[in-house]
Amino acid sequence: MRKLLALTAAGALAVAGCGGKQDAAETDTGGAVTCTVDNDTRIGIATGNATGVYFALGNAYAEQIGAGGGKVKATASETGASVQNIQQLVAGEFDVAFSLADSAADAVNGASSFTAKQPVQALARIHTNYTQVIVRKSAGIKDVAGMKGKRVSTGSPKSGTEVIANRVLTAAGLDPAKDVQAQRLDLAKTVDGLKDGSIDAMFWSGGLPTPGITDLLTTSGNQVQFLDITPVLAGLKKINPVYEEGAIPAATYRTPADVKTIVVPNLLLVRQNLDADVACVLTKTLFEKQPQLAQANAAAKEITLDKARRTEPVTLHRGAAKALDDLGAP
Repeated sequence: MRKLLALTAAGALAVAGCGGKQDAAETDTGGAVTCTVDNDTRIGIATGNATGVYFALGNAYAEQIGAGGGKVKATASETGASVQNIQQLVAGEFDVAFSLADSAADAVNGASSFTAKQPVQALARIHTNYTQVIVRKSAGIKDVAGMKGKRVSTGSPKSGTEVIANRVLTAAGLDPAKDVQAQRLDLAKTVDGLKDGSIDAMFWSGGLPTPGITDLLTTSGNQVQFLDITPVLAGLKKINPVYEEGAIPAATYRTPADVKTIVVPNLLLVRQNLDADVACVLTKTLFEKQPQLAQANAAAKEITLDKARRTEPVTLHRGAAKALDDLGAP
């Protein structure tokens, strides 16, 4: 069943009494975009792990959609993140999905985790994900190649983190299936494993700050350290040019210095047949309520109109394009 807005029972009955739920999918008629939704419409948002930025921003976004006073309401749900989000989006289980740009590119190209081109488009480019690779000091890991034979959390199954983790390991000359003891764990379990010593290293792709990483560095900072993975960037760019070098500022997690790493942008995705007026409303809410989203997590400070249209190779949904035109996005 579609993940629907977590309304009170009374609220749900009230919606039903007003004509029920309009399915947001398969309703785009191709007509003029008015950015007005006249029928009660309930949107499901696919996010990520509960201690990650997708989840924090997704819930804040759902709240702001509902607070707009219009007919569109939303709820955000915890998921395994990017790849799973896209699969469930296409299946109609969600209407909006957070995704890493590399996974989204794979989806529209029918590559990697996707055997066929997926019918998804973008509402906007949003914040940047930082590949956060952390190792236990006692494990003696000095570079990615040093993870050979180690217990490494590569993230939740079908997540963007898992995609990047496997690509980073491969670029370092390792076979993710044979050369490391891969632990396909969500962020909460990964953090617990680093704390108790059952995991030697971890990958996480997320915005800054990621609550789970903050917890790890706050409680066990003397036992762990970040690993610079930028030496494998050239290999990653051969797979997808979306990968870039970046740095985690020292102030983010109170590290001794900035941490060099590999970054990739995030996109908000929808099915290409999503009603254009609904897409327009969702996009306008994203930018008009950006200050409120930034209060939920600082990563939302990166949600800006000047980068909103940079979603290639994923096509911008026509309803989103109308919203960005109205908002004066370049």
